[in-house]
Amino acid sequence: MEKFKLEILTPNGEIFNDDVVSVVLPGQEGEFGVLAGHASLTTLLTSGVVDVEKEDKTVESILIKWGVAQISEDKVVVLVEGAVAIRGESESEVAKALEEAKKLLDDVADSSTALASVSAKLESAAQKLI
Repeated sequence: MEKFKLEILTPNGEIFNDDVVSVVLPGQEGEFGVLAGHASLTTLLTSGVVDVEKEDKTVESILIKWGVAQISEDKVVVLVEGAVAIRGESESEVAKALEEAKKLLDDVADSSTALASVSAKLESAAQKLI
């Protein structure tokens, strides 16, 4: 499968920078997927979970606050207000990431249905890692 470069940046620095096969982003009109060769697009993002599929078929989940995505045929740059990567090798690392994600969620002022969706995705992502 073709790959493209994905960068996720926050005011505090880079959260993700690697080649990926696909990414699913939380757009204001709903989630949408991006593959290599996608048409150029700049769009607003809402709070939610970014699912990143790597070349080895693993999926990494990153919780984001609102932001913007700039998409081209070979690169996606995501600029967000805040983000937490839900990853870790041990249960304590995953627990720490989930605690940071909960703090980020507390700062989000979106509707309760959006928060419920994000919480469900976080729980699902955590179960896959444990």
